[in-house]
Amino acid sequence: MSLQGNGAVAIWHDIVPEGLADFYAWHGGEHMPERVAIPGFVRGRRYAALDADLGFFNIYETRDAAVVAGPDYRARLNSPTPWTLKAVQHFRNVARSLCNVAVNRGAADGGLLATWRYNTAPGGEAAHVAALGPLFDKLMATPGIASLAAIVADEAASGEVNAEEKARGTSNARPRVALLVEGWGDIPDFAKTVREILSPATLAKLGAVGAEPAGIYRHQITLSK
Repeated sequence: MSLQGNGAVAIWHDIVPEGLADFYAWHGGEHMPERVAIPGFVRGRRYAALDADLGFFNIYETRDAAVVAGPDYRARLNSPTPWTLKAVQHFRNVARSLCNVAVNRGAADGGLLATWRYNTAPGGEAAHVAALGPLFDKLMATPGIASLAAIVADEAASGEVNAEEKARGTSNARPRVALLVEGWGDIPDFAKTVREILSPATLAKLGAVGAEPAGIYRHQITLSK
């Protein structure tokens, strides 16, 4: 993904079927504009699953990693609107990390997105991302690949429990590493390519813990500042 900053908030989740209409109205009408208005936030995007374990992926791109751990974002998280308090009741199986952008390659945006989220041994994130370099080269040389990114969680910031998480009543998963590959080709070809090059077995050999096959998503909405 061609990210527009050096920080990111990455969120995967399900929505219960009875809450889907309210989620769409809230997320596009209130939540994304609210987030993008925070100082240092640049852009928000939402994707819906085509073939993934969780139904939605959302990413907010920020000027730098300090923004996602900063007071403006924290204040917003701990002052949820009434609609937010209602909407978060529809969320299930949330995975959320506040991240530094470690790799950001490519200039294009595509309509398809593959995501991986997993852990590494504590302190092993930088070495793992560095070891992925040849695979990133291979991806960027493949027709249909628009861009890619590797993001690494700020564990302290990601682990801070905010009012929105408390209102939902369940804890987030907090993956240490996420990979994002954006494409513009046909869905089957894109999925086959990314899942072969960045397979769970390949990632595990390079230090990934708990990696699953890539989730494949389609773009739904982008909002820029």
